[in-house]
Amino acid sequence: MSSESVSDIKNDNDEKLCKRKPTRLKGYDYSTPGAYFITVCTHNRKCLLSKIVGAIHESPENKLTQFGQIVKDIIEYLPQRFNIEINKYVIMPNHIHFIIVIKNYTQRAIHESPLQYHRSVISKVVGYLKMNASRQMHSTLAETKIWQRSFHDHIIRGEKDYRKIWEYIDTNVIKWEKDCFYT
Repeated sequence: MSSESVSDIKNDNDEKLCKRKPTRLKGYDYSTPGAYFITVCTHNRKCLLSKIVGAIHESPENKLTQFGQIVKDIIEYLPQRFNIEINKYVIMPNHIHFIIVIKNYTQRAIHESPLQYHRSVISKVVGYLKMNASRQMHSTLAETKIWQRSFHDHIIRGEKDYRKIWEYIDTNVIKWEKDCFYT
């Protein structure tokens, strides 16, 4: 190979293409029962889902947009669709955080295609959320990209980790202006 690294390969337009880092823990089965912290961002972090109103010292309110309400309805439906629990979630202006608890996942979900069986439960849940929210949002937003590619996950390792993430989600609205996703 030349002196260029894989992450610096150029396309036909002479633009550098960045190699994406793997986002999943290598060798881990994301269908394993347990708790997972998931973050899904909107495309280019566009604030589509809610609006934070009120000053920080006044306990701001997180008002969902019509698109945020679509996402809320889908999140609340996920446990019926998959063998999971959603223990906590927050829909922020340009991202969503939630804790998924996978129960014993030895059987496929009722509505699941046999072709999708090889995908992890986490990927199926996030894919379902993104696909169905996009489908409903496109009636208003036409062909606008809604979601950033992929998602962030964290395998929750124990009660202390769980409580820290729960607190983070619970206080995300009041810390919005200090959030790394704040625009």
